[in-house]
Amino acid sequence: MSAGFDAACTFCRVVAGETASREAYSSELAYAFFDHHPAAPVHVLVVPRQHITDASQVGVEHAMVLAEMFVAARAVAQREGIAEGGYRLVFNVGPGSGAEVPHLHMHILGGRRLGWPPG
Repeated sequence: MSAGFDAACTFCRVVAGETASREAYSSELAYAFFDHHPAAPVHVLVVPRQHITDASQVGVEHAMVLAEMFVAARAVAQREGIAEGGYRLVFNVGPGSGAEVPHLHMHILGGRRLGWPPG
């Protein structure tokens, strides 16, 4: 589902400044912050400011939001010094994927060699 703000959503509260976060990038459409439980030396989450449950809810009307999420990822990778060495971008969809917060988010992982498949 898509709506402006969901008061029950952890990431909506982060975007609104109600929950503390360490900012990595901010724009009108997206916000990126460092993960509290990093899975790599660089682990940043990029979320749309608009509440979208997950990638299964994304439609053509979200094109600008998705583009801005990728712009944010590139900017964070450059700032954090992982752009040249490589990094991983991950979207998890639904509880079976390990997603814990039902708000669209992209993980930026880097700073070390990442194995495949991810563990």
